[in-house]
Amino acid sequence: MGKIINSLVKRLKDILKFFLFLSLSILLFYLVYKDQDIDELKEVLSTKVDYFWVGLSLFLGVLSHISRTLRWNIIIKATEGRASFKNSFLAVMIGYFANLALPRMGEFTRCGVLSKYEKMSFSRVFGTVVLERVIDLLMFVVLLLFVLITQMNMVLDFIRNNPEIREALDIMFGRWVILPVLAGIVLVFYASRNIIKSLPFYKKLQGVFVNIGEGFRSIKNLEHKWPFILHTILIWVLYYLMLYVVFFAFKFTSGLSPVIGLTVFAMSTIGMVLPVQGGIGAWHFMVIGCLLIYLPDVQNIGTMARAFAFLAHGSMNFMIVIVGILSVIALPLLNRKKKIDE
Repeated sequence: MGKIINSLVKRLKDILKFFLFLSLSILLFYLVYKDQDIDELKEVLSTKVDYFWVGLSLFLGVLSHISRTLRWNIIIKATEGRASFKNSFLAVMIGYFANLALPRMGEFTRCGVLSKYEKMSFSRVFGTVVLERVIDLLMFVVLLLFVLITQMNMVLDFIRNNPEIREALDIMFGRWVILPVLAGIVLVFYASRNIIKSLPFYKKLQGVFVNIGEGFRSIKNLEHKWPFILHTILIWVLYYLMLYVVFFAFKFTSGLSPVIGLTVFAMSTIGMVLPVQGGIGAWHFMVIGCLLIYLPDVQNIGTMARAFAFLAHGSMNFMIVIVGILSVIALPLLNRKKKIDE
C-alpha cells in the first residue's frame, strides 16, 4: 500500500511540475506575442521566407545530434563498454523529446533508455551525461565571454532595454544576503554530517554517487581524445550554424555578419537553459530582443523579428518532436531480436 501511495505522490509531483513549467512557457510566449497581429505574421511566413535555408538548418541539427551521439559513445566506452550507435542516437533524440515535456527530464530519460537496452548501470551512464553537461557549460562560458568582449555595447543595450533582466541581475549579484544564507546551509549540513551518515538511505545514495563519479572520471580513460575534442567543437559549431543559416531565409537578416549571428546564438542559448520546455518564450524573447537592437531601422521590425524567432524555434522543435516520436517507436522494434535471443 505504501509503495502505491509513494508512486501516486511521485506521479502527482511530475504532473504538477509539467503544468507549472508549461504554464511558465505559455506565459512567456504570450508576453512576447500578445501584441502581434496574427495575419501579419502569417503573411511574412508565407511570402517572405526562403524555406531552403530552414531545411538546411534542420539537416545541420540532425548532424549535431549525430555528433553528440558519437561523443557520448566515446565517454561510455571508457566506463561501461561499447554501446551501439543506434541505441545511443535514439536515446539522445528521446531525451530531447522528453525535455519538451519537462525541463532537464531528457538527461534522465536518455540514461534510462540506454541503461535498459544496453544493460548498463544507470548511475554510471548518468555520470557520463553529467560530464557532457559540464563540458558544454565550459563551451558556453567561452562563447559568452567572446560575445561580451566583442559585442559589449549590444549586451548593455539589451539590458537597458529590458529592465526586468537588470532587476534579475541585481537580485542574483547585488544582494549581499545570499552569501550568508549559503554559508549557513553549508554549516548546517557539516554539523549534522554524522546524523546524515547514519540514515538508511545514505549508503545507497553513496553508491549511486560513486557510480556517477566513475562516469565523470571516465575522461581520464578516453581512448580517442582528439575525436572527443573535435566532436565537442563540432556540436557547438553545428548548433551555431543551425541558427545562422536561418538568417538567409529572411531578406532583413541575410546581411548580418557571422559575429552578430554568434551573438544572437549566445543570447538564445541563455533562453534555452532557463527552466521552461524547449526554451519556449524565453528563446523567442532573447532572439527578438537582439534583432530589435541590431536592426532598429528595418520596416516593421517587430513583426519580422517575431516571425524569425517563431520559425527558427518552431522548426527546430518540430524536428525534435518528429524524430523523437519515431525514435520511441523504433527503439523497441530495433531491439526486438536482441530481446528474443535473451
